[in-house]
Amino acid sequence: MSLVTVGTVAFDSIETPYGKADRIVGGAATYASIAASYFVKDIRLVSVVGDDFPEAEMKYMTKRGIDLAGLEIKEGEKSFFWAGKYHNNMNSRDTLATELNVLATFNPKLPKHYRDAKFVMLGNLTPEIQMKVVKQMAKKPKLIALDTMNFWMDVAMPSLKKVLKKVDLLTINDEEARQLSGEYSLVKAAKVIHKMGPKVLVIKKGEHGALLFMDGKMFYAPAMPLAEVFDPTGAGDTFAGGFMGYLASTSSLSFENFKRAMIYGSAMASFCVEEFGITRLKSLNKAQINKRVKEFQKLAAFKL
Repeated sequence: MSLVTVGTVAFDSIETPYGKADRIVGGAATYASIAASYFVKDIRLVSVVGDDFPEAEMKYMTKRGIDLAGLEIKEGEKSFFWAGKYHNNMNSRDTLATELNVLATFNPKLPKHYRDAKFVMLGNLTPEIQMKVVKQMAKKPKLIALDTMNFWMDVAMPSLKKVLKKVDLLTINDEEARQLSGEYSLVKAAKVIHKMGPKVLVIKKGEHGALLFMDGKMFYAPAMPLAEVFDPTGAGDTFAGGFMGYLASTSSLSFENFKRAMIYGSAMASFCVEEFGITRLKSLNKAQINKRVKEFQKLAAFKL
């Protein structure tokens, strides 16, 4: 099955208690696409970069089956850049720099062969850009997923609510779920958000796992306890990529399959944080992924 991923392809400079990494490749679409490529081989990326983005990284993505026909390269301009510093608990960070560069004028144009994709992952961009992508689809995909953040709730809530009516699945964190719904209880929040459009809701809770709400049912996917977390940047996008990649590879939208997708997404995210940037994702293989999934299975298994 085909999967369109929409989001940033960028450079990051990251500082954590374990060290620093300057101007490494990052971006939501980068993490999500690479994670998804371990499950499905028809990935169609939509983003924009400057002519400073490394050709070697584009060749790597192409080798992994990621179609870059939708990646616009702007000559004479710079790629999106973000710099941040994480604190000891890794749950909080300070943004040191944000340079929109090519992203400031990004107007996504889907190549014709992208428009029949069965699965679409709309990364964390402006609701207007997300809507533009939805409108370019030739027919309703089997599943449209959307990621957003509290910033867009603050400055573009009317536009966000419009695009929410067009999507099937929403992924946000617990703080964002409370802000969007006006409810503190995540169970109540889910009911409010379902009425906005998305029939499936995934609430990410960082090191405390993630919650799935669908058809009046709930499922909790734990996070893998790790001795060391080097870099949490991109973990949420990696989760989304693994989640959507697994769904696209199986094509089943049953509650049980969504539960499995949650575990595969969590497994991919647990690898992502083990090294800076996309380094660990690039060195993975299916055997390692399957082994990690079995570890997740043992983590929550019990007998009555």
